[in-house]
Amino acid sequence: MITEDMVNADMRVLQLLSRSFPTPEAASTEIINLKAIMNLPKGTEHFMADIHGEHEAFLHILRNASGNIKRKVNELYENTLSKEEIRELCTLIYYPEKKLEIIKAEEEDLTAFYSRTLTQLIPVCRSVSAKYSRSHVRKALPKEYAYIIEELLHESNTDRSKHAYWDAILEGIVDTGQSDSFITAICYVIQQLSVEQLHILGDVFDRGPGAHIIMDHLLTYHNFDFQWGNHDALWMGAAAGNDACIANVLRLSLRFGNMATLEEGYGINLLPLATFAMDTYGDDPCTLFRPKLDGRNSNFSAKQIRLVAQMHKAICILQFKLEGQLIDQRPEWKMNDRKVLSYVDYEHNTFSIDGQTFSLLDSNFPTIDANDPYTLTPEEADLVAKLHHSFRISAKLQKHIQCILQHGCMYAICNSNLLFHASIPMEANGKLREVELMGRKYSGRALMHQIGMVIRSAFNTDTPKAERSFARDYFWYLWCGKDSPLFDKSKMTTFERYFIADKSTHVEEKGNYYLMRDNAQVCDYILDAFGVEGEHRHIINGHVPVHVAQGENPVKADGRLMVIDGGFAEPYHHTTGIAGYTLVYHSRGFELIQHEPFTSTKEAVKNGTDIQSSKQIVEMTGKRIMVRDTDKGKILGEQIKELQELLYAYRHGIIKV
Repeated sequence: MITEDMVNADMRVLQLLSRSFPTPEAASTEIINLKAIMNLPKGTEHFMADIHGEHEAFLHILRNASGNIKRKVNELYENTLSKEEIRELCTLIYYPEKKLEIIKAEEEDLTAFYSRTLTQLIPVCRSVSAKYSRSHVRKALPKEYAYIIEELLHESNTDRSKHAYWDAILEGIVDTGQSDSFITAICYVIQQLSVEQLHILGDVFDRGPGAHIIMDHLLTYHNFDFQWGNHDALWMGAAAGNDACIANVLRLSLRFGNMATLEEGYGINLLPLATFAMDTYGDDPCTLFRPKLDGRNSNFSAKQIRLVAQMHKAICILQFKLEGQLIDQRPEWKMNDRKVLSYVDYEHNTFSIDGQTFSLLDSNFPTIDANDPYTLTPEEADLVAKLHHSFRISAKLQKHIQCILQHGCMYAICNSNLLFHASIPMEANGKLREVELMGRKYSGRALMHQIGMVIRSAFNTDTPKAERSFARDYFWYLWCGKDSPLFDKSKMTTFERYFIADKSTHVEEKGNYYLMRDNAQVCDYILDAFGVEGEHRHIINGHVPVHVAQGENPVKADGRLMVIDGGFAEPYHHTTGIAGYTLVYHSRGFELIQHEPFTSTKEAVKNGTDIQSSKQIVEMTGKRIMVRDTDKGKILGEQIKELQELLYAYRHGIIKV
């Protein structure tokens, strides 16, 4: 019940609110509208993680809403259309421009095709828009066709009194030559309304060829949030000017033979690195550094492979030098054990660590001074300066990193779900670990928040110089530091994996979170620590691929935790046995979608090839979840309360109309 004391306490808020709702009628109308929205089904949330530059698979899954659109089409037309016709209609919805080009070249009666297709698309659009208010749907419509689409959505051609009206609209679209653009527009409306919110749980970058294409698409996406991953942090560090991060970014790109994101996406000039590598390693076969090629770049010539291998080795050595310098500059990180060049016996070509000595697989180090292994040669210093400049002036890279910063954070809590990319540092006894950051200790939620603040300060020009310098350096620690929530392993054994055959040296022991995350009590403890409430609450992660082929289950801790990294990146397919997971949370509950490898966009458009996906019901609720049951519902409830106070103030003369 609203009282005068409540109104007086909120007077400043109500005065601001009165500017938007200047009359009692306006306030009343908005209260009615918000109460109605509260009783709609919740919108569909779509969770994706560890995309790793696989832009074609990512965009296809986004376009088909993890199979949700095909499900809607099947429900509508399984008794009236053939499987082939359903497949063609779905492909048109996913790729309207490209599919229309093929259809126009092959279809003999385009007028009949347009009329038939428009009649089929409207019910699909009506179905995906059913859980939204008219106002919400109107905002999703392209301005040039908003009126027409609204009319078609809210009128039916089965109503005999409106049949001629419906037909006249469709005929008008065809007669005025607007069929292609109208079909394209309504297909994109279907895609947009199929997913209310997209959650990206980290690692857009590295391995695959199209991270820049994914980021371009996200720039225009209607509603998404981003929980940063270790590979994203690496690229953010490179964009901020961290030379060790730049070297790691280049090494990973060369390792997988994927330079498209660097060169085509961000205009990074690799010519200085190529020139340096050929001059330095011209007589070196660089066998250990041959790129890991897949079907997309298997046409590399022998000459190209040799050059990439030389560049790969050159940037590796440079990386180890730059990392050693950074470790010396930040002794508080206690990472002296990762000054790997100090453990090499350059006379006997061995590497000694933990009381053991190993022979090196490659001992040609022409740029390393055994007495001062971390000092750059003049040529290396010049190369680093050029690469640094190239990353810093890339306008598109900086734009994409700003997008990640604006939409992202280290963690998020949404509708009783705790989202983060990798882990939470923990002690062996299951308690949250305190981690030192800039002279103070933090754990759990406070740690994740503070890391987020440090990351942002690297790009804020008003941040004090010393803090900004630390923030820029800290990106590298996030990439490979023991207490980093984005890494959380004993060490990153990059040098050992390249240069030592004995695989016992390659082991990276996982942190306690990974060892205990299958324990329901531990998950409840973490959820409590982050203040996550609700009868059905979960932790949702990516980062560590789920090895389905070996029987691993992505749902852990009695359903409290879900790991949705199933290996989007092609190099993971042979170990995971699948090509990624996505998670869908709609008004009925959770569905985990397991995807098979995607062929190509070209194949999908031409032959209607879809990603073969299988559905696993994770959790279904006994009743349909409504907007009032969500975080959005809580916000709307507060808005209704404020509007009711405003209405009270109007009616009692406290605020004059």
